[in-house]
Amino acid sequence: MKILIFGSTGSIGRQLVKQALEQGYTVTAFARDPAKLDIKHANLKIAQGDVMDFISVEKAVQGQDAVLCAIGAGRNGTIRSEGTRHIIRAMEKAGVRRLICQTTLGVGNSWGNLNFFWKYIMFGFLLRQAYADHVKQENYIKQSHLDWTIVRPGAFIDGNRTNNYRHGFPGTDKTTKLKISRTDVADFMLKQLTDDLYLHKTPGLSY
Repeated sequence: MKILIFGSTGSIGRQLVKQALEQGYTVTAFARDPAKLDIKHANLKIAQGDVMDFISVEKAVQGQDAVLCAIGAGRNGTIRSEGTRHIIRAMEKAGVRRLICQTTLGVGNSWGNLNFFWKYIMFGFLLRQAYADHVKQENYIKQSHLDWTIVRPGAFIDGNRTNNYRHGFPGTDKTTKLKISRTDVADFMLKQLTDDLYLHKTPGLSY
């Protein structure tokens, strides 16, 4: 399977690239600065471009079987939503249907999973703009005609891949740790390539 990864030089994207190659996928890593991705592999191709530039996104999407999106905030507060809008448009134009996108726990009906700190200090104040961008990003995906899965992880931490995490819990659940390793986020996202359990769904992800 040929997969395209947006946000490939970020902390989640790097893990997606690494684990996808280990699993035998043919990977195209989309990157504004390819030098930041220090991974070499026979099945890895680098597509240089900016997610805010539709032409470069459109070119990279051609011939892919699936797309994984883990783009970060970048240089402005709307890069996740606007960049994802370009990805959706390019995918629909090219007939590439499968999109797996990482947002954040707390968006939509997962707001109830959060504690006071995350609701009112982090997303209510410090990360207000990033949260709003994720909300808009999810709205664009849900309005698309793609076969999408939105993955909502808790706060990122360092750690090895455990394959031992909770996912798909209800928005009323208050028992998760609200954190998960970047390696396990990538592990779960890649599992969605061969599993339709969360097709058109928004599973939360946490320990």
